[in-house]
Amino acid sequence: MEFWLDLNEEQTELRDWVHGFAEGVIRPAAAEWDEREETPWPVLQEAAKIGLYGFESLINTWSDPTGLSLPILNEELFWGDGGIGMALSGTALAVAAIYGSGSPEQLVEWVPQCFGDEAEPKVGAFCSTEPEAGSDVGAMRTRAVYDEAKDEWVLNGQKAYATNGGIANVHVVTASVDPALGSRGQAAFIVPPATPGLVATKKLKKLGLRASHTADVFLDDVRVPGSCLLGGKEKLDERLAKAREGKRAAGSASMRTFELTRPAVGAQAIGIARAAYEYALEYAQNRVQFGRPIVEHQAIAFALADMRMEIDAARLLVWRAAWMGRNDRPFTAGEGSMSKLKAGEVAVAVTEKAVQILGGAGYLREHPVERMFRDAKIYTIFEGTSEIQRLVISRAITGRQIR
Repeated sequence: MEFWLDLNEEQTELRDWVHGFAEGVIRPAAAEWDEREETPWPVLQEAAKIGLYGFESLINTWSDPTGLSLPILNEELFWGDGGIGMALSGTALAVAAIYGSGSPEQLVEWVPQCFGDEAEPKVGAFCSTEPEAGSDVGAMRTRAVYDEAKDEWVLNGQKAYATNGGIANVHVVTASVDPALGSRGQAAFIVPPATPGLVATKKLKKLGLRASHTADVFLDDVRVPGSCLLGGKEKLDERLAKAREGKRAAGSASMRTFELTRPAVGAQAIGIARAAYEYALEYAQNRVQFGRPIVEHQAIAFALADMRMEIDAARLLVWRAAWMGRNDRPFTAGEGSMSKLKAGEVAVAVTEKAVQILGGAGYLREHPVERMFRDAKIYTIFEGTSEIQRLVISRAITGRQIR
């Protein structure tokens, strides 16, 4: 069987197209929107105009049978800038939840509403994390109660750190239907635009990814039609019945979404790391100390060698997991978690080394490695901390319930 790692023509064209947008549109705007800490709507609109932001673009990347188009796209966007990259890609998490748990009819109805159009781009939000639960998805307190007389679900609770929370056109909210079943008793719901009872805090002030909107979301007797239960009530009732009987049932909506997105999130981290490495490499070749460019000093050259090696290793893990996920290969050793764990920790290490190579200059906002360093840290925290990823991997390889 032939084996190769060359990108095909479509993937190469995608990479070059997105890279051009990142270089020509995202990078010139990056420092401004990081400083403003606001959603860069003009950049989203430019991306929508050229077909880079929208339902069709996402479907085209997801349809790649190799699974590589989405990681390629994400790496180039985040090479441009982490904060703007997240503003452009944050909607994909809501879309992944609809795709992972919803019916084809729900996918067609709601995903376009997550994006809007080029005249008025919109965003979507996936609301799962909670203040008292964090990585413990089974401890979710948000409740969903079915009002049979009205065929409505009533949602109550609080969600924390929701990307696009409050400003989204469509919110996807996970909630517990049967708390006694833990994560197996949960479901995901669409909250349509302008639904009463859903309110959010002001945009949270963050260390990094400042151009991306993050807020806490509160649900106070939020009523949504029965048709807004992703997957439908019949499938939910069947799944809950199996769980109550102790039979094997599908996992939580949150975990399904995270499994779908971990390689794509890893690619984001790689994009940030690669940008920092490239900047540090160019700086080291031009910065003269002790009569010669600092790249000729072994300490700097070895650091750059390690940075490049770790980035390439992380990318291979991401591509493997993306391919496995697209081709329904089971993550028997936690390969999805491996990809996100490695890429996140590489991003933190590489951006820190980039700051160190620049020395005092790296600590100044004049150079983008300062921003990249701040942006990278979240990749060891959100969508499953590094500790949670290690837990997933260790459970997969041992077959034991490691705690």
